Amino acid sequence: MTDKPSTTRSSTSSATAAATSASTAADPFVPRPAPPLRQRMIEDMAARNLNRHTQRSHISSCRRFAAWLKRSPDTATADEVRLFQLHLIESGSSICNRNRIMTGVRFLFRVTLRRHDLAAEVWHLKEPLKLPPVLAPEEVKRVLTMATNLKARVMLTLCYGCGLRAGEVVRLTAGDIDSEQMVIRIVQSKGRKDRHVMLPEEVLDLLRQWWKERSTEHDAAVAPSQRWLFPGRSEHRGLTTRQFNRLLKDAAKAAGLKKPITLHTLRHSFATRMLERGTDFRVIQAILGHDKPETTARYTRVATGLIAKIESPLEELSLPPASRHKRKTKKKIAP
Repeated sequence: MTDKPSTTRSSTSSATAAATSASTAADPFVPRPAPPLRQRMIEDMAARNLNRHTQRSHISSCRRFAAWLKRSPDTATADEVRLFQLHLIESGSSICNRNRIMTGVRFLFRVTLRRHDLAAEVWHLKEPLKLPPVLAPEEVKRVLTMATNLKARVMLTLCYGCGLRAGEVVRLTAGDIDSEQMVIRIVQSKGRKDRHVMLPEEVLDLLRQWWKERSTEHDAAVAPSQRWLFPGRSEHRGLTTRQFNRLLKDAAKAAGLKKPITLHTLRHSFATRMLERGTDFRVIQAILGHDKPETTARYTRVATGLIAKIESPLEELSLPPASRHKRKTKKKIAP
């Protein structure tokens, strides 16, 4: 007697679960639960406070490894880890992309699976050290002058005039501009760090002009200090970096620039110009928000104005001008 109701309840719950799973599979708008291994890896990354871009990259890398392996990564062997790395190289992946993929796979082995033997099989290739592209002051002037509208000019001026990253510009709010101390506060940028950068008078004037023209569609529900300087389509987010990059491409095309540039090129150009003007190295490091001085030191390799002023030890020798000696040729004797 007592067994029948329990049997009925268990069968009913099983039928309900089956119906729920069936409806979930049939409805594409219902989010599917993540597999246990992926869910555990997501929890491990969240516990270590990795940002969402890093988490997305690690998950994508492990998904690619599983697709190559054609089974769950927790069944991989050391030889298969080695073969996968060879596969990435042979398939034409760049060194940077290959290292990024293997960083995610190594996190899975070392942290989530506790398979240190497999993590030890992951090796990283040394990436080629390339000089960052920079623009001459006249080229920057042409780009800023040919900006398609006031918004584009203000945003591009912030990149070059203050050395800001693209993501830092689009996340600026009204409360980040301190016109009393003439500084801009950068909140929780790369590496989850706050810092201050200078606020040039010309940039402040442009910001005041833009504040009168910007869209106020979403300002009513937002506190004045938290309103976006460059609002997007909703009150919860500002302009995207993709839209910002499109503004740069239009300005560069109008300026007639032949060299390929990105928004980070303006930041490189800012740092290079500061070095050429003799600004203290530590000050530049603080403005850019670099942890290591080696990161800032790479700009010394592209500061052409600074390099051109270096005196060569050859100038101490005072060599006499080179004289041209005529080459003696033997006269041919006529037969």
